[in-house]
Amino acid sequence: MTSPHFPHTETASAELSQVTLQYPKGPAVLERLDWQLLPGQVVGLLGRNGAGKTTLLEALLGLREPDAGTVRLFGQDVQHLDDAARARIGYVPQHSDLFESFTPAQLLAYFRSFYLRWNTAKVEGLMSRWDIRPDQPIRKLSGGQKQRLSIIRALAHEPDLLVLDEPVASLDPAGRRDFLRELVGEVLDRGATVVFSTHILSDLERVAFNVAFLTQGRIALQAPLDELLEQVRAFTGSVTEMATLMARLGTEPLKRTPLEAGRERVLARLPADAHLPAGVAVDRVNLDDLFAELT
Repeated sequence: MTSPHFPHTETASAELSQVTLQYPKGPAVLERLDWQLLPGQVVGLLGRNGAGKTTLLEALLGLREPDAGTVRLFGQDVQHLDDAARARIGYVPQHSDLFESFTPAQLLAYFRSFYLRWNTAKVEGLMSRWDIRPDQPIRKLSGGQKQRLSIIRALAHEPDLLVLDEPVASLDPAGRRDFLRELVGEVLDRGATVVFSTHILSDLERVAFNVAFLTQGRIALQAPLDELLEQVRAFTGSVTEMATLMARLGTEPLKRTPLEAGRERVLARLPADAHLPAGVAVDRVNLDDLFAELT
């Protein structure tokens, strides 16, 4: 499976090129990874546990320096961002340090001092809607409330790039739906770029947005979810039949799985104008199938 190549463009909110990152005494977590995030995109980052999703997001933000490759945010090297570019980023890590002795009001007042732009109305509206008392010590909040407070903190200065690592892990289903609506609103209202990792596939199907699959240190595929569900098919036949079919359709397999008796299952993305020959064994796929096959 090859990593997609993205052309350079200054309009990208984030651009990673040939990024390699390896921990001491271990295999490469990221290997020659290319990835591009554009304004107005909501991208769900998918990968199995240990695939490197957190490492990728930290490299994207400059929190981990790669061994090779480049990372640029808003056209600037991530290791040398100016203050204006830094102010355009919002981040919710998997485990947030929320200053447990503070109240939410104190925490938000502290962070507000770092930003020229701060949407007080949005903050107050979310605090009310998500039932977070501004005067209650943070240490007394539930796990879900702390998660929501982290999200409010990241949204308050209206970032152009919002990065969230497993942001819905502590939320109930109703909270996750409300959170996703808020993310989509950020994109529709301001054209922001949003990327978040998650392992809850059902959440991704609630809105039509992009999904990116991280496997073997690379982004194997990124595309709008509705397009993938419409265009990706699973074919079954002999190795020779599958090679002939792929050539006839003008597409490359996304994944090949050997079967018995010289047969194989091939996952492929069909061109928009593709016409399948009669008699070909083909199955539609859902997001669970894509996750299982591509990660």
